[in-house]
Amino acid sequence: MNIKISFLIVLAIGLFACKKDKVNEKAQVEIRLTDDPCDCQQVNIDLQSIQVKTDADTSHWFTLTTNTGIYDLLQFQNIDTTVATGFLPFDNLMEVRLILGPQNTVMVDSIIYDLQTPSAQSSGLKVKINKQLGISLNTFVLDFDAGESVKSVGNGKYMLDPVIKLK
Repeated sequence: MNIKISFLIVLAIGLFACKKDKVNEKAQVEIRLTDDPCDCQQVNIDLQSIQVKTDADTSHWFTLTTNTGIYDLLQFQNIDTTVATGFLPFDNLMEVRLILGPQNTVMVDSIIYDLQTPSAQSSGLKVKINKQLGISLNTFVLDFDAGESVKSVGNGKYMLDPVIKLK
């Protein structure tokens, strides 16, 4: 009888320890960018930060380790590049947002114009994901459609109205 009780206690401790370890584990996440063709010669975004939101805490944004800099989206046609990585709790990845700086430009007919990015510098460009994170590397490719995203608003002014899809 004592052997059975001892066995059950050891089993319970083992199960509790395994469950506790799972809570502390993190899922590795990688965010990549790619692009579709555009009539422009360049579409440069000033990437400052990439943040994500999970089901675990819908009021909190996790900031990933971001490869900040100015990216010409047209260089990503038919390829993709890693722009951010990090570790998150095992959960649903709900949303990704790209925070842009002020150095966004577009080149049309060999002339560089400022690219207006309303709200991209404060609330960011948001993409809905809603995918369960797994144990292995979770790679998400964001297809930034520059041809659909860059709009001429007249008088040599251009605005970024982002069309970003999860690939």
